Order: sequence, then structure tokens, then C-alpha cells
Amino acid sequence: MRLVTFSVDGVVAPGAIVGDRVVSLAGVVAELMRRDSYGTRVANAACDMTRLIALDGPRLDSVRAEISRIERDGRLGQHPLATAVALQAPVPRPGKIVAVGRNYADHAAETGMKPFEKPRIIAKLSSSVCGPGTVVRRPDGIAKLDFEVELAVVIGRPSKDVARAAALGCVLGYTILNDVSARELQFDVAPAQTTFAKSMDGFCPMGPWIVTADELPDPQDLLLRLWVNGELLQEGRTRDMIFDVATLIEYLSRYMTLEPGDIVATGTPAGVGAFRTPPRWLQPGDRLALEVSGIGRLEHTIR
Repeated sequence: MRLVTFSVDGVVAPGAIVGDRVVSLAGVVAELMRRDSYGTRVANAACDMTRLIALDGPRLDSVRAEISRIERDGRLGQHPLATAVALQAPVPRPGKIVAVGRNYADHAAETGMKPFEKPRIIAKLSSSVCGPGTVVRRPDGIAKLDFEVELAVVIGRPSKDVARAAALGCVLGYTILNDVSARELQFDVAPAQTTFAKSMDGFCPMGPWIVTADELPDPQDLLLRLWVNGELLQEGRTRDMIFDVATLIEYLSRYMTLEPGDIVATGTPAGVGAFRTPPRWLQPGDRLALEVSGIGRLEHTIR
């Protein structure tokens, strides 16, 4: 399934892409919350997608049942066309975004660093999230604005002390994320302000949807690419991660509880602007396109 958060006439709701239509899942969320009071206690539940994930978990049985009813009853045509709605980030306000630095061998090499022996963990604040088609503003005083295409993992159930063999069972699905970064605050100041550099408003374009894990059983067999103004600047494969998705979940859950709707940004391949000769910084008017095979395409611009 492809799960989305969308808006029509200013009303925001979770949904699923079914054919060329968007099926609202607001009713599914309401029914799940009626049956389970936990839905009223979901931490940081800023939107119904977070509640849906927390209540129905990675299997999403209620969602599949609702879609089956709609198709069986011939009601699919009553739902809006996907082209007629505005897509938001699929999880507009995650509880937390845990990013992983230098997690591809080729990216580590272009930085001049040796691969890490353990994952390098970075926080990316949830207020930085924005959706497909967003115009990301380059903040005043920031000149070294950079890009990083990443596979983003959406956690589907509370996960603590998870063994690697069971880790992928905690995943709801996957989406695309651009880890936009102000490099002067990451590299040119002491001490480095890495979280700040990656958490300014609009610095986390994400989407266009979540592809559920059953449709991507092997997250280590995906192609990532990023273009700026039509020029291919990044291309890599998730099989080249130093720490794969299952290892990251095992490692993170040893020290923190991963909660429904949390995002793990798994790192970027080589080709980022900072390590090109000369460096390639994003400029107002730039158009970015990011693709991950099996998921789709995320586009946004810079202002």
C-alpha cells in the first residue's frame, strides 16, 4: 500500500492511494480510537497518520479491510483523484527523526573519513518536516545549503531492545527524505552545530507517501538518485550502507524506544554538494528531484 497524508479544501486526513484515487482513512482512525482508548494517548500525535500507525501497527489490517469494502461496494469512484488533492509529508510531525551520518562507504570516502565502527546518530527536529512540492526557503545568512537523498524508515510499533533478526518486523514502511543541511553550521564553527544545521524550517522534505514494508521486503536492494535542475548528482544503492536498516533499528532500540511514526533517516550516498570540486550549494530557484526505487519520486524547490 501507499499511505499518504493529504488535504482537500483545507481539511487534512490520512489516506491510501488506490489506483488513481485517494481513499480517506479518517473514518478508520475514528473507529480504531473508539475501540481503543490508547488512541487518545499517543504521544506527539499531531495528525491522524500518527494515530493510525500507533493503533493498527505494521500490518494495517483495518486499512486493508476498509479498502476491500470500498472496492467490493463499487464506491472507489466516489473518492477524489490523486491529482486533485494536495499531498503533505506522510507523517507531518514525527515524534522524532533519528538520522545516521556517513552510512555509505562512498560518502564516508568523499569526506576523507574512515567508516565508523558504530552508527553516528544525529537528531533532525520534527519541526523541519515539509511535504512534496514544498518551496524550501534558504534562511538569511546561509550560503552553504546542501542536499542528501535518503531512504527513510517509518517505525510501526513501539520498539525497545529489538534483536536484529526481528527488527524489520517493527517497520511500517519506507519513504523518501532530503536531509537538507546548512554546512557552515556543521563544518565551519566550533563546536559543530550539526542538529541545528539540519533542523531549520523546511529542511526535511519528505514523501510523497509511505510504501508499506510488505511491498519492499528487502530495503537493502534499492536505488537512490537525486537531481538538481535535471543534473544527476547522487546515485547509490542501499546495499552499500555500512549499517543496514535492521542493524540500525537494533542499535537505536538498545538506547531509546522507537515509537509509531518515528523516522529513521538512513544516510546518503556520495555526491553531496559539500565534497564536490568546486562545492555545489543550492541556490534560490533550484529544482530538486529525489527517487528511491520501489517508492517513487519526491520533488521540491529552493527559494
